[in-house]
Amino acid sequence: QYSPESVAGADGELDPTEITFPGCSCRSSSCAVSECPCLCRGENYSSERLRLPEHEEQQFSSPVFECNSLCQCGERCHNRLVQRGLRLRLQVFRTQRKGWGVRTLEHVPRGSFVCEYAGEVLGFAEARRRILAQTPQDTNYIIAVREHLHDGRVMETFVDPTHIGNVGRFLNHSCEPNLFMVPVRVDSMVPKLALFAATDISAGEELSYDYSGRFHNLPEISREQKPLEEENSLRKPCYCGSRTCASFLPWDSSLFSSP
Repeated sequence: QYSPESVAGADGELDPTEITFPGCSCRSSSCAVSECPCLCRGENYSSERLRLPEHEEQQFSSPVFECNSLCQCGERCHNRLVQRGLRLRLQVFRTQRKGWGVRTLEHVPRGSFVCEYAGEVLGFAEARRRILAQTPQDTNYIIAVREHLHDGRVMETFVDPTHIGNVGRFLNHSCEPNLFMVPVRVDSMVPKLALFAATDISAGEELSYDYSGRFHNLPEISREQKPLEEENSLRKPCYCGSRTCASFLPWDSSLFSSP
């Protein structure tokens, strides 16, 4: 079932459509950083693009909060980007070795929003139950996104587009990707998993991101682990073809192990 946005999972633990953030009282058509509480919370956009760091690695990244449905600013506010949804012309196509993939039919400038990775938003217990129910032949679409806060806490978001999702489910992994994922919050603390262009992307080029989360993050932030000998059978080969290919798709055994 196609859904442009994430929906509450079968466990009903989290509802991404719930509105819990207060809106700003900005009266102008587009908010100003010095006045808008939404923009003061974290990172903001420039010319409808995400501001990217000059250096690949940084100690931490600022959160992204967009203006929401309770805000007084207009729909043309520059702080409303991901919530507007997909605007690029993308194409799902059959690759030679990776199954389905997604390519862009137009030039995508660096920092541009491409699409959301949308699906059912699950709690840990339901995500783990679904992972354990999979067979080695099944394709896994469940993604676990962990945000490391400055005080040491870790926020987890699990999204499963297996049965309900959008075009993002067809994006392949690459060890040298041209997209990267950013959790963007609009109405509540349940984030939209937004994919942005890490570089200028030419028309016809396949889109990909690093499933491990290493890209644009410090290496130690990644939860990818070296699998045990008996877990090697669960790993799937990587066919990204990049110079730094790790030979296998990223591995995170946290949903396989006991809580």
